[in-house]
Amino acid sequence: MEKVDCVVIGTGLYGLGAAKQFHQLNPESSLVVFERDSSIGGTWSDDRLYPGITANNLVGTYEYPDFPMDFERFGVKENQHIPGAVLNAYHKAYAAEFGITPLIRFNTKVLVAEHMETEEGGWELTTLNSETKVESKLFARRLIVASGQTSEPFVPHFDGEETFGRPIFHGKDWRKYADTVKKETTITVFGGSKFAFDAVYQYAMAGAKVHWVIRSSGHGPCWISSSWVTPLKKWIEQLANIRVLSWFSPCAWGESDGYVGTRNFLHGTAVGRTIVGGFWAALAGDVIAANKYDRDPKIAKLKPWTSAMMTATSYSILNYKTDFFEAIEGDSVTIHIGEIDHLSPGAVNLADGTKLECDALLSHTGWKHVPLLKFLPEGIEKELGIPHVPLQGSDEVDLASDEELLKKADEEILRTFPMLKDQPTWNPHYVPLHEQKGINTDDVDAPSKPQTPYMLYHFMVPSSERFLKTRDIAFSGCVSNFSNPITSYLSGLWISAYFNGQLANDPGAAVGDKEALAKIKYETILHNRFGKWRYPTEWKMPSFIFDAVPYLDLMLGDLGLQKHRKGGWWSEMWSPYGPRDYKDVNEEWKKLNKTKQ
Repeated sequence: MEKVDCVVIGTGLYGLGAAKQFHQLNPESSLVVFERDSSIGGTWSDDRLYPGITANNLVGTYEYPDFPMDFERFGVKENQHIPGAVLNAYHKAYAAEFGITPLIRFNTKVLVAEHMETEEGGWELTTLNSETKVESKLFARRLIVASGQTSEPFVPHFDGEETFGRPIFHGKDWRKYADTVKKETTITVFGGSKFAFDAVYQYAMAGAKVHWVIRSSGHGPCWISSSWVTPLKKWIEQLANIRVLSWFSPCAWGESDGYVGTRNFLHGTAVGRTIVGGFWAALAGDVIAANKYDRDPKIAKLKPWTSAMMTATSYSILNYKTDFFEAIEGDSVTIHIGEIDHLSPGAVNLADGTKLECDALLSHTGWKHVPLLKFLPEGIEKELGIPHVPLQGSDEVDLASDEELLKKADEEILRTFPMLKDQPTWNPHYVPLHEQKGINTDDVDAPSKPQTPYMLYHFMVPSSERFLKTRDIAFSGCVSNFSNPITSYLSGLWISAYFNGQLANDPGAAVGDKEALAKIKYETILHNRFGKWRYPTEWKMPSFIFDAVPYLDLMLGDLGLQKHRKGGWWSEMWSPYGPRDYKDVNEEWKKLNKTKQ
């Protein structure tokens, strides 16, 4: 059996970041990267470049700290939304630049990862090559799972779909159906996410007839705005990374930035909470006013139902070549707030009796958020801290079902952030997708099925003593924010340091110490449970916006590196953090650890 020092699963943003960091910091160690698809890039891989795909990000915010997306090489200009083809080329160039490309085994899916019951641990992996159909086994001393949050689409079974006689496809497969984007098409688009906005826009601009169905019992349409917000027209990706503004977000790890007194004032006093409430009201009001939802009854149907403060990365950007709302104001787009009851030959039938005759159904109904492989031995998921369906009648306790610690965490969260006690009633008629009449699924991985949440220490590694001892697995990308490239870069460094026992704040050092293990266990629960209160509709995986800078601080503190990187107090407060602020992190790390040695 082949043996390697480390395996990375996935070549998206987080997979490449983790692979590059491990390879650069452990140049003598063997590394293999498995990619289930035929190209690099994850969301931006060859097969995912659907019509008109463009990043929400403007140039300058979607790049690794050590690899600028410069005009000379990639042809992108300042204040331009990055085309999908450019991001595809960028990921490929990054992998080539740092020697990752030769280490990638394409068209290879990891089916099973079985943990070895030995002192050192390690994983026996079973893989399948989709071209040769050959299964293989490989032993990895360490495993980094970076399979992404948008890898496995979820498409439910609709009553009557066997009679529909037309294509039914998820957004991930839209490229395969690109020929439907034409004037002769009548399309039904199901969903209220940013992808649904993208699809409706592309079909409308092509002159197609569009039926847009948004569930009346769902989350409603996403928050969406220009990249430039507030009366001062600030770039929102930078706005979210201004340290002063990060203080206005209730954050369980916020103290990592060192401004504990300021945060206590803003969230622990009545005056402070009034200021915080005013900030979020102003931000939401600006978006509502700028989009002019009330100008037309059709456009009013797209006004968000959820609270802006309680919204995480489902918040999106109007990154279209022309005005989105003008594109859909005509007769070609009809918006239906209702429920799909069943399908019939050539038609989608709503619960109110409306019959939508169409040539295809584009169903963007979310993603499976569990890792795309089977872990063994059976039941190991609870020790790993990854989502699973709790076993009925089981006496075994994992972090997600430890009622005493969950209660303690809830009490601390609500004591520290009293404003989170007032949870908004965003849809009193909400019904999980898998429970809606006319939509069926036996898939336990359906996005709305009841599963335990992720319970990873600092959103990266299991907190159980078993895995802290072996240091043989980490998860990269089980978190999402507006600073994903930076997060990917720092988490890759953090994981490599953790594997090598080089973290300044090392959870692995708690092995054998009951008190230290208890603190790690509780902190893991506190940080993950926090999302239930802070982002109640989005916390399948940790997802946040204004909490990104303190999370970067958290990782830097664990690494023993400088958190405040601006060089002056005024810049530290008001200058937005971006990738270039972290470009020297690796050199600082190497210098620090050379000194320690």
